[in-house]
Amino acid sequence: MAVAIERYAVVTGANKGIGLEIVRQLASAGIKVVLTARNEQRGLQALETLKDLGLSDFVVFHQVDVADATSVASLADFVKSKFGKLDILINNAGIGGIVIEDNDLISTVLLNRGVIPEEVATKAVAQTYELAKECLQINYYGAKITTESLMPLLQLSDSPRIVNVASSLGQLESFPKGSWASGVFSDVDNLSEEKVDEVLSKFLIDFQQGTLESKGWPKYLGAYICSKAAMIAYTRILAKKYPSFCINSVCPGYVKTDITSNTGFLTVEEGAASPVKLALLPNGSPSGLFYYRSDVASF
Repeated sequence: MAVAIERYAVVTGANKGIGLEIVRQLASAGIKVVLTARNEQRGLQALETLKDLGLSDFVVFHQVDVADATSVASLADFVKSKFGKLDILINNAGIGGIVIEDNDLISTVLLNRGVIPEEVATKAVAQTYELAKECLQINYYGAKITTESLMPLLQLSDSPRIVNVASSLGQLESFPKGSWASGVFSDVDNLSEEKVDEVLSKFLIDFQQGTLESKGWPKYLGAYICSKAAMIAYTRILAKKYPSFCINSVCPGYVKTDITSNTGFLTVEEGAASPVKLALLPNGSPSGLFYYRSDVASF
């Protein structure tokens, strides 16, 4: 009788919301999953929740701060010593980069890609340079640090999968028409990590100088939009660099979670289904794409 080969996954930002549900769905499919979270106590509570569902054989917890290279290196050591390889990495950790001031208005801001009248935006959200910087640090650079650190273990898998949880807000239509950043991102043949870095550092400089609008950036939700556009671009860059991998990014849809102030249309189960589906794609499946839920979408 053939022995089933064990598969191992890491999911970042997994103590609640879509992340926790991704872990549950993967574990229910018989995959051994490392549930990670920045807050150890919340991560351990999440682990208990899954143990109560009878999944204790399939889930372990490891604390990680994706924006901290030392913390991520310790996760890589843990995975290496416990499993010896990694098959699936789901980069899910993320923050909104804003403070939601008005729950009733936040869906207006999100559904209109932040293009709304000044008086609505200032009532709905507050944004600061510090929050914008942290948003890029976690959402994009955190995913990049995690991917680079776990890459040697993914290379030991016979079916390596990376799923980057992005957002339809990261699509180029969120940028003002003809903006410099969308020009850089849409030049697929010349995309590079250096170019992505250049876009993000320019965004932060213009944010600090108060010139977002005049320099052609999204004015509200700018950090989140830029971080997710960077994530989609990085997915393309990685897929080219590692042709034997299956690497895709996905918008899980408008889900009821903390990041949307629970204003979404979809449940976490529905939201987690698409990243899980991409994580379980058979060998030889398309790579380097951006999906809106189950459908391939344009960048």
